[in-house]
Formats: sequence, C-alpha cells, structure tokens
Amino acid sequence: MRILDFGSLNIDYVYQVDHMVRPGETLAAGRRDVYPGGKGLNQAVACARAGAKVWQAGLVGPEGGLLLDVCREAGVNTDFVRTVDVASGHTVIQVDRGGQNCILLYGGANQRIDEAYADEVLSHFSAGDYVILQNEISCLPHIVDAAAARGMRVVLNPSPYNEALEAVDMSKVSLFLLNEVEGAQVTGGSEDPDEVLARLGEKYPDAAVVLTLGSEGSRYQRGDERYAQGIYHVDAKDTTAAGDTFTGYFVWAVSEGRPVPEALDIAAKASAIAVSRAGAVPSIPTIDEVMAAKL
Repeated sequence: MRILDFGSLNIDYVYQVDHMVRPGETLAAGRRDVYPGGKGLNQAVACARAGAKVWQAGLVGPEGGLLLDVCREAGVNTDFVRTVDVASGHTVIQVDRGGQNCILLYGGANQRIDEAYADEVLSHFSAGDYVILQNEISCLPHIVDAAAARGMRVVLNPSPYNEALEAVDMSKVSLFLLNEVEGAQVTGGSEDPDEVLARLGEKYPDAAVVLTLGSEGSRYQRGDERYAQGIYHVDAKDTTAAGDTFTGYFVWAVSEGRPVPEALDIAAKASAIAVSRAGAVPSIPTIDEVMAAKL
C-alpha cells in the first residue's frame, strides 16, 4: 500500500505583521521569510515525517529546485514531479501577532497539470493505494475519476473551496478532511458541526469524514462510527501548516491500520507541535518528536 500526494508545490513568502492589512492601508512588515510550501507539498512532507512511503506528483517552474530539495530531504519521492517553463506557484502570507494568517495564492505551474500527465502518474499505482488531493491544482475532476477507476483510495481536502470543485464527482471520495467552513460549502448548509456531518453522511454515505474544528478539536464519522478528539494546548506562533500536518499524519496512521481514535490523537499532537513553530514545512514535526512530546 503506497501513498501518492498529487498536489501543489509552492514557494511561501511570509510577512510578520502587527495586524492583517486593511483595504487602502499600507502596512510595514516586521520580517519576511521564504519557505517551501503548497498544500500538496506540506501534506506529503507530513506523511513522510510520520514515516510513510510517499510519492509527490505535480509541476514546478524553473525556480522549483528548492521545492524538490525539500521533498527529498524529508524522504518524499519526487520521481513524478516535472519542471515546466512557467513560474512555480507561490503565496503571500500575512501572520499577525496572535499567529493567525491570511493567504494570497498564485497557482502558476500548479495550474498546468493536464490529463495526459495525470494518467501517466496514476499508471504507476494500483487498487488500495492512497491518493491525497487538495484544490490547488488543475485537472482535479479527472484525477479523482481516474484514481477511483484504478481502485485507489481517494482522500480529498477540498481547500480552497471554489467553483472548480463543483465538477468533481465527490461520490468517489473515500475520505474527506475539511474544516467546518469547507464542510458548509460542500454541503450548502450551515457551519454547525452536527449539521455538516449529518449532511455529508447523507450525501456521501460510503465516505469517512474528518471535520476539524479549530480550538474545538476534530470529529470523525463513517456510517454509524463516531469519534471526537480534543486539541493539545500550546502557544501558537504560526497556524499555516496546522491543517496540512493533521491531514498528513492522519492519512499515514490510517494507512498503517491504526485505529481511528489513535490516528486522530497522533494527528492532533503533530498539529499542535506545528503551530508552536514558524513556517509551513519547517514546522512539521517528525514522528519521533510527536511520540516524545509531553503536551
């Protein structure tokens, strides 16, 4: 059983600010840091640092060597990543004094993925393998269809939520990982967790759902199976990689056959460690750090 992360590879430009810039305002940043990122890369690195055998697929621009180096250093296989003559995807991220962030995303090379490339990558995987997907790349509906046709377990983090997701056949998704806002967007309902889970259960009865709720922890649902997980309290420095760390660790844990409550707990602890550090990829802990942490 193998894990393929088919997703975005970005360069993150992170600005430390007193508060989020307002319309018409010019705001001086206290510091700028440059980090490798992208939801695809972050989740692949989290899987690898957890101990998974994971492959990354996606496109980078001429300056994307930084991103490939980071993947390889983390133990992510990059054989399927291609370089194209378009700028790599990148983000401009503001992080305020409380550790909250807002993100401006430019797709770049991530939006050049086509069906031929997707099919070539997927041809190397088979039934039972996992494919982790987000919504920062092109060709997502085709990738979902093709992966499901091969019998792969499709994991979808529908973020950022936009109209492109309307073309995705979500009945082919095996596992959703999403927050309450994304849950409401997918179901067209409220952000009330009970209602989100109920509607997801009605619309996609065969799928497992992990709903993350910020300071309220997370909840799991599959059929009649239900679990709740609290958070580990830490001093937050940067929440950028919190969700991606949770996703990577949870997928690794369930792919290993660990019980869902244990997978939720490990993912929560890994996410807590991540938010206590700066940056996206640099904040993602190793499995040894997670297991040794006293939170």
